[in-house]
Amino acid sequence: MSNTQHMEALTWLGPRTMELRSTRIPDLKAGEVLIKVSAAGICGSELSGYLGENSLRKPPLVMGHEAAGQVVQLTEGIFHDNSPARLDTRVTFNPLITCGQCDRCRANRPNLCRIRQIIGIHRPGAFAGYVAVPAHLCYPLPDTMSTSIASLTEPLACSVRAVSLTHVQPEQSLLILGAGPIGLFCLAAAKALGIQKIVISDMSPSRLAIASRWGAQATINVGEQDVVDTIQKLFPGGVDTVIDAVGLNSTRSQAVQAVVPGGQVVFIGLHHESSPLEANYLVRQEVTISGSFSYTPVDFDLAFGYLQQGLLQAETDWLEERPLAGGAAAFAELIAGSVAATKIVLRVG
Repeated sequence: MSNTQHMEALTWLGPRTMELRSTRIPDLKAGEVLIKVSAAGICGSELSGYLGENSLRKPPLVMGHEAAGQVVQLTEGIFHDNSPARLDTRVTFNPLITCGQCDRCRANRPNLCRIRQIIGIHRPGAFAGYVAVPAHLCYPLPDTMSTSIASLTEPLACSVRAVSLTHVQPEQSLLILGAGPIGLFCLAAAKALGIQKIVISDMSPSRLAIASRWGAQATINVGEQDVVDTIQKLFPGGVDTVIDAVGLNSTRSQAVQAVVPGGQVVFIGLHHESSPLEANYLVRQEVTISGSFSYTPVDFDLAFGYLQQGLLQAETDWLEERPLAGGAAAFAELIAGSVAATKIVLRVG
């Protein structure tokens, strides 16, 4: 394929400004493949980027790091028989590019690589006709997996990691604050581990209805119920573990107050840049707080395996597909809260 050709790309130009533009198809570097994008999901972090509230994203930028498509070009040096990205193969990909050599990579914490790059943040992403991806980060799709479902591997991997960091055991309880995509995927990942005592909170009755259908033991409508009081009624003394998938001052405080003394709280939501926390309470109750950022390859492998087993189904009440040309409108509607679906996947081509 000649890289003098052009493609359409949904380009973020600044706060609340995004449009479909013609741009060059990416040039490939050694070890990379060119993927013709079929599906690309919109991530919550991209919504903050769209608003200009994410310091990592600099306009003009083609976002999109949750995606799947078909390999259409290989660079020289990729050994075809051993590569997970063979020509014409449908794939999804891990968008987190790490060095493999820094102290964090050597410590088996590649998600914290000192010089990590993310496709769709530090380099052009998948809200476009084509995206360039290192071949070794590709995952071939089984014939039974749609590209829309495959594009969910990345956000599911984030949730798999958050659940793993709670160290929740099958007999223990878990509170998930927020029933957006990451919160719901945390619910699905916890259920896959055999966790039964799961409570989830949100402002949206429709999202809470999805959570109930996905196996939550109880739901909390934060517009009508106090989270901490309700938890005390359901689990006197508090829940064993909490995941905050929102990241507001209020939810971070709720997480700390809802967990048992000596309990584990995981922050994955990235809404407020900084939050006041009850430090003396944390000391006296020995509450452990950990952040959860992206995923390791093990988490990504596990998420992909879950999808192969059918963990997530593309029911239309939570997953909506739209054409790439409608991407700017989708971002605006997600910000306005006028979208019925919990997740939007843009279909390309």
